[in-house]
Amino acid sequence: MSGPASRSVRTATPEHVVVIGAGLAGLSAAMHLAGAGRRVTVLEAASAPGGSAARVCLPASGGGVYRLDTGPTVLTMPDLLADCFAALGESLSDWVTLRRLDPAYHAQFADGTALSITSDADEMTERIRAFSGSRDADGYRRYVDFVTQLYRLQMRDFIDRNFDSPVDLVGSSLAKLVALRGFSRLAPTVARYFRDERLQRIFSFQAMYAGVSPARALAIYAVISYMDLVEGVSYPVGGMNAVPTAMEAAARKAGVDFVYDTRVTTTTWSGDRVIELHSLDGRTWFPDAVVMALDRPAALEVLGRPRRCVLTARPKRTRYSPSCVVLAAGVKTSWPGAAHHTIHFGDAWSQVFDDLDAGRLMRDPSFMISLPSVTDPGLAPAGSSAAYVLFPAPNLDHEQPLDWARVRGPYRTYMLKAVEKAGYRGFSEAIDAELLITPQDWAGRGLGAGTPFSAAHTFAQSGPFRSPNTAGDNVVFAGSSTTPGVGVPMVLISGRLASERLTGPDPAYHSLAWR
Repeated sequence: MSGPASRSVRTATPEHVVVIGAGLAGLSAAMHLAGAGRRVTVLEAASAPGGSAARVCLPASGGGVYRLDTGPTVLTMPDLLADCFAALGESLSDWVTLRRLDPAYHAQFADGTALSITSDADEMTERIRAFSGSRDADGYRRYVDFVTQLYRLQMRDFIDRNFDSPVDLVGSSLAKLVALRGFSRLAPTVARYFRDERLQRIFSFQAMYAGVSPARALAIYAVISYMDLVEGVSYPVGGMNAVPTAMEAAARKAGVDFVYDTRVTTTTWSGDRVIELHSLDGRTWFPDAVVMALDRPAALEVLGRPRRCVLTARPKRTRYSPSCVVLAAGVKTSWPGAAHHTIHFGDAWSQVFDDLDAGRLMRDPSFMISLPSVTDPGLAPAGSSAAYVLFPAPNLDHEQPLDWARVRGPYRTYMLKAVEKAGYRGFSEAIDAELLITPQDWAGRGLGAGTPFSAAHTFAQSGPFRSPNTAGDNVVFAGSSTTPGVGVPMVLISGRLASERLTGPDPAYHSLAWR
C-alpha cells in the first residue's frame, strides 16, 4: 500500500509558520507544526478559538447560563483528535473528557415508528430484526462488512494523504474500490442491503454531510456511515467547543502564540512566496510559511489571487453543499427519555434534496434535534435544556437566492411548529434564550455560498480533484474546502496534511495501526 505523497511546497524548511484561523483545522495544523519543532503564530479574527465549532453563552432568565454550541454537534473518530495531542507529547484524556453516546442517534419517522442506533453490532442486529425482520438484520451485518472494507481502503490512500495529481489515485486500492462497487450510487447500494425504506434512510442520510443526495452520491461516501454507526459517536463534556478550547490550551503550553481579535486582510507576495501578512489594525507579520485555515473564498480574498498562484489555474465553478438554519436555544423545560441526537424524517425524503438543489425551502422537512444537556446537564440551569435544532436549507449560490432578511422570522416560526409536531411539546413557549443562524449569517462569517458544509463532495470535487491544499511556494490550506473535505474528522486530518506539506510526513503517525 502506497504511503502519503511526500512533495512539499517548501523550498527551504520554514522556521516560523503563521496559521490564519483558530478553528479545528488551524488548531490541528498548529499542533502538528509545533510538534515538528516549528515556531507557530495563530492569528484569529474572533476573541476565542473554535471557528465553526464556536459556542455562545446566553444568560438564563432565572439566573445561570446556557452554554450552546452553534457548529458541529457530532464527534466521531476520536483517534484523529488524540493524534493532535500526541504530536505535542500530550494525552487527549488529560485535556478532554469524552463520553460515548448510546444511542448514537435516535431515528424518528413520520409514520410514528422509531429506531435507536447503536454502534454495538450485535445489539443493532437484534434491534433491526425486531424493527423490520431477519432479512434486513442479515443485511445490516453485510453492510457493516462493506463499510468497514470501504474505510480501510479509503483511509490511507484516499482520505489521509496529500495528493499532487490524479495519477496518485492509481494503485491496488483503487482497483479494489472499483471491484467493491464503490463508484456506483449510494442509494441503490444501500438498498442492496436493506429492503425497508426507513433503514435505507438511516444508512444514507449521511450523504447530506457531503453535500450530495443519496441518489447522486457515490457509494464511497458510505464511509461516513462507518465513522458514525460503526466507530460510534462521542460527546466532549462541556460541549463541542470544549475540543478547540482544549486544543488551544495544549498548543499554548507547547509554545504556540495566539493573537485574537486580529483579522488578516492582505498579503504581500514576492514571486511565488508570501512575505508579509497585514491585519486590519495595521500590524504586519513576516512568516516563512502560511497555513490558511479560512474557508476558501475568504482565503482567496486575503491572498489577492496572485498572478502566478496555482489557484488561478482552476477555472471550474465550485458546486456548494446545501446550507442549514440552526436554532441554538436555552429552553426552560425538558423531555424525559429524549435522546442526545434525534433525526426526524419527513414523509417525502427524496423531495428534501429536490427542494434544496432547486434553492427552495423544504416543503416536508427532515431535521435534527440535539439535546446535549441530556448527557451534560451542566450546559443549562437545573430543569432547563440546551437545545440545537438544525434544518437543512438551500445555499446562496442560486440565481435568485432566498432573502433571509425577509424569510428569517417566518421560517423560525415554521421550524418551531415542526419541532412541536415532532413531540417536543411546549418548546416554543419555553425558549428562554436563543441564537438563530441562517445561510446569510454563515455568509457573513466568511463561508462560501452561505454554507458551513463547503464544496459538495461530487466526484469532481473529491480527493485529488478537490481544491488543492497548496499555493505558491509557502502557502498551504487547511479546512473543509480543501482535501480531504467536510466533517470534524476531515478537518483535523486537513490540518495535519497542511503541516506535512511544510515539514514532510510524520513517520510515527503513518505507522499507526488504526489508520
